[in-house]
Amino acid sequence: MAKKAAEKDSKKDKKKEEKKAKPAKEEKKTKAAKEDKKKDKKEKASKKETKEEKKKKKEEEESEKTLEEQLEEELTDEEIENFQIDKVDMEKLTNRVCLFLANYEDGIVQSELWKKFKLTSRDGSRLALKLERMGIITREKILENKRWTYVLKIKKTPVSTESIENAPCLVCPVEQKCSLDGEVSPRTCQWIEEWSINELSKPKKKKEQ
Repeated sequence: MAKKAAEKDSKKDKKKEEKKAKPAKEEKKTKAAKEDKKKDKKEKASKKETKEEKKKKKEEEESEKTLEEQLEEELTDEEIENFQIDKVDMEKLTNRVCLFLANYEDGIVQSELWKKFKLTSRDGSRLALKLERMGIITREKILENKRWTYVLKIKKTPVSTESIENAPCLVCPVEQKCSLDGEVSPRTCQWIEEWSINELSKPKKKKEQ
């Protein structure tokens, strides 16, 4: 009997302990759940910040892009190489731009060049890309007044035919008979003499600045 009574008491004590332990377990679970929620919130906030940071970084990168970089993304190589400005002789413009750049060993900021030739930024930028593809100029990216731009430098000056324009030799009817010791000679040619005198009497063109 005493043994049975002891067992009953033991069971009662165990139940009491279990009852006491239950709220403690539930409290632990609640705390763990709260901690998990906090952790989730932090992770979500961190992800949100990362997304915002990425977005901000992307916007900053895009704002730092030059017009040329944007055009290079938008246009194909063919569109850049075949660029034309309406009612403009592109060969003549290219020669003028290159001869002007030849006066600047250290190059010139492109915005100044476009002002000189009355070109829009978009047309000027396309022309710069075209000339670079042709191997005529080089572009050096610089930061000026907190904005990215380019300094353009001449790489290869195009051949100018200006010095021999209107020369009589180009349309000479006896050009095939002409030689230094021949019957017709540049040493005694009256046409060359007259042309040379006319050319020397012309006022010299001032260099474009």
